[in-house]
Amino acid sequence: MREFLIANESDFKNSGLSEVDFVFVSGDGYVDHPSFASALLGRLLEANGYTVAILPQPDWKNPEAFKIYGKPRLAFLVSAGAMDSMVSNYTANNKPRSEDAYAHGGEKGHRPDRALIAYVGAIRQAFKGVNVIIGGIEASLRRSAHYDYWSNTVKRSILLDSKADLLVYGMGETSTLEIASQLASGKTAREIRNVRGTCWYTGKQIDIDELFSKPENEMINGKAPVLIPSYDEVKADSIDAKQKYAESYLIQEQNTDAINASTLIEKTDSRYVVQNPPALPLSTEEMDKIYELPFTRRWHPMYDKQAPNGKNGIPALSEVKFSLTSCRGCFGACSFCAITFHQGRRIQSRSHHNIIKEAVALTKDPDFKGYIHDIGGPTANFRNDACEKQQKAGACKNRDCLGVNPCPNIKVHHSDYVELLGKLRAIPNVKKVFIRSGIRFDYLMMDKDKTFFYDLVKHHISGQLKVAPEHVNDNVLRLMRKSTHKVYEQFAEEYQRINKELGMKQYLVPYYIAGHPGADLSAAVDVALYLKKTGFVPDQVQDFYPTPGSLATCMYWTGLNPWKKEDNGAFEQVYVARGGHERRLQRALLQFNRRENMPLVKEALKMCHREEDFNKLYK
Repeated sequence: MREFLIANESDFKNSGLSEVDFVFVSGDGYVDHPSFASALLGRLLEANGYTVAILPQPDWKNPEAFKIYGKPRLAFLVSAGAMDSMVSNYTANNKPRSEDAYAHGGEKGHRPDRALIAYVGAIRQAFKGVNVIIGGIEASLRRSAHYDYWSNTVKRSILLDSKADLLVYGMGETSTLEIASQLASGKTAREIRNVRGTCWYTGKQIDIDELFSKPENEMINGKAPVLIPSYDEVKADSIDAKQKYAESYLIQEQNTDAINASTLIEKTDSRYVVQNPPALPLSTEEMDKIYELPFTRRWHPMYDKQAPNGKNGIPALSEVKFSLTSCRGCFGACSFCAITFHQGRRIQSRSHHNIIKEAVALTKDPDFKGYIHDIGGPTANFRNDACEKQQKAGACKNRDCLGVNPCPNIKVHHSDYVELLGKLRAIPNVKKVFIRSGIRFDYLMMDKDKTFFYDLVKHHISGQLKVAPEHVNDNVLRLMRKSTHKVYEQFAEEYQRINKELGMKQYLVPYYIAGHPGADLSAAVDVALYLKKTGFVPDQVQDFYPTPGSLATCMYWTGLNPWKKEDNGAFEQVYVARGGHERRLQRALLQFNRRENMPLVKEALKMCHREEDFNKLYK
């Protein structure tokens, strides 16, 4: 295999190839590291006998930029990159970002807004009749009708708006290999309709009738398809449409598990978007094989030179270069996070041997200073499924694993993670192994065996531990699917006690979100008073960001909680802070210690009739 995948015209000329099987268009610069999708999927395809060329951050305004490798034999694979392009380009307050960590030198402007639409449009101009398959986070979380914060409208499935032939959602390894096999057998992308983890579309009613008339044993998971509310039913800014939108979201979230999901069908105008059930979780052996692929863990040499802004490299690499992925998936299912919608609630883990092998390789990197920056995943201390039932029946459709009322069947243990961390600490030349990808402190507190808690404090923190209580109001926490505030206080007390017992001085750095659905100004005052009482006022506060695919974004748009119904059968109504001004007021309350925020704090206290709390904050 080549040291790097083909990633520019010079690489292609030196390869001796006259064509490649796949051209992978990415909104990110090319870094040959498993945290970057173009590298991971490109290496996987290469290992299975296909030729791949990466086209990183091409000039979307010029169709000629998409011709440098010629027409691929099988397909263009198109991704907006590691982030939704609108999230990458704009802040939570809809201001342009000043840099792009996934671009050469961190320079902004190399990724278009709505990248999938821009890239596919350029490909269609460059080549007629070529197969185009979209995937990645932007495709995955916009696979059905979705609220778009930046236009404040409900948009159609990105599969239709981009004019691609097929959409891959989720992590994509097994789906991509199956698609590649079918393309190699002579099928077109539009003819591929039986692959898990994909969405396809049709304008023929007969195709939909055939789906419903299949025998049970021919249906994926043996389940009949489910028709969700149509785009026409959910797109309007009206009470009825928002009820339908919430209903649609509920059905979709109930069908994110590979074992028990049904095929979902959404009508849009005269066409139907069909979502096949998710790809099955990777086994430990399958995951190990992927991470054993020959990644160089470096950016492509073309980024060694300075970018126009005088910087070189791809800044995003620094966050992951000396980190190790331990697992995927998250049964925490926080409302403001779309991991559930993308990776699912099932946990997929690598073996100890595989992780340690990679860690040993890290120690031989000339830039390694003895510190492994992270060992984890979406939630670091999840290495196993939430319960044994999930292995056969999948994650429950109508029950949270954690949250305010944790499931009584949850199986809490950290023994495997403790063992893994101990092995990593014992590797020669490793000075410290940090845990930075975040832990669920409520899950940690449920563990009667405190070995991991002691190990965490003693070995895996450097002065401070970042955690995410997010709020102090229990109703807001319920809507966030987080534990009660009391659990956080118990955790903080235990953390302080263990530090004292071990003779260590380490601190908690809690994160809070301003403006989350359910949080009004009075709830933000509650947070401010708690921060005053504990003596911690955050330097940074996260404004709620309504990104596609999350439950909280559904609440933001509809003002409804689809997981709870009132006595009259309607969904529970949820307060939503709308407009930039109220969001600024909530953020100011959480950072009340800043002098420039005092007028906003006074205004907020007056609006919620809590003027008497001013002296509590500033005495």
